[in-house]
Amino acid sequence: MTETEVAANAPDWFRDALSVTPESCWTTAMGCDIHYLRWGPKTSALPGVLFLHAGGAHAQWWSFIAPFIAEGRPVAAIDFSGMGDSGRRDAYNSACHVAEIAAVLAAADLGSKPIIVGHSFGGYIAMCHGARYGKDLGGIIFADTALRPEAEAKAAPVEAYTRPIRIYPERAEILARFRLGPAQPCENTFILDYIAGTSIAPRDGGWAWKFDVAARGNSHHEEPLAEYVSDLSCRKALIYGADSAMMTADAAAFTTGLFGPGDPVVQLPAAHHHLFLDQPIACLLYTSDAADE
Repeated sequence: MTETEVAANAPDWFRDALSVTPESCWTTAMGCDIHYLRWGPKTSALPGVLFLHAGGAHAQWWSFIAPFIAEGRPVAAIDFSGMGDSGRRDAYNSACHVAEIAAVLAAADLGSKPIIVGHSFGGYIAMCHGARYGKDLGGIIFADTALRPEAEAKAAPVEAYTRPIRIYPERAEILARFRLGPAQPCENTFILDYIAGTSIAPRDGGWAWKFDVAARGNSHHEEPLAEYVSDLSCRKALIYGADSAMMTADAAAFTTGLFGPGDPVVQLPAAHHHLFLDQPIACLLYTSDAADE
């Protein structure tokens, strides 16, 4: 299956979404080339939306959600440095990723007070960005971004972030190795097939994943993320999977406690950590409603 092919069992709504081809755009941040996708009109009275992917993922993870959100408003999805088609760095941290968000927001013409949607790692970086630039945002929607009461900083598993790039000789071989992390079931195999196909690139006569293993570090946990969420100067909302391995009972209690009475908090039934893969329509409707409020 090539990047443009869709599995035979894919429903019409999924095919319709992928039939909308986004603009492939570039900007720069802290000396690194940053790639992003853009959908929707050039200008709109509605606030634009910027999607932030999880660690090791990329902008195409939003390709079946973004076109529906883009009906009447500008929408973009970033490739963080070291992931997707963006450039690589010698070192990665929240400061560079915050700069990348700012660069895409400026370049993508998302209007005043844009809304950020961040999944997992993307949500953590959204917290860091919001702490610095929250007054310039219309709001942040966190998607299964879990926090815990204990200190968030953890010793980095160095071997996981320094191992050499593995080259797979055959495309079929690397596609067969595609896995969600953390592991979870997902009945929507047509989505998994598409994401797998957009997560690889030719390299050195074979195929490799489109991410730098060093970019998957957790330096953002060195920041006071819980304080960032509590003190955000923009609106905030949370949606998380009822069956998420990340949003344990303790994590859910602590994370939701950072949101006030007027902040929407939704637990999505029959959804795991990658909730928009499990319940794409529900996530789409929730994101649309939150953006319109």
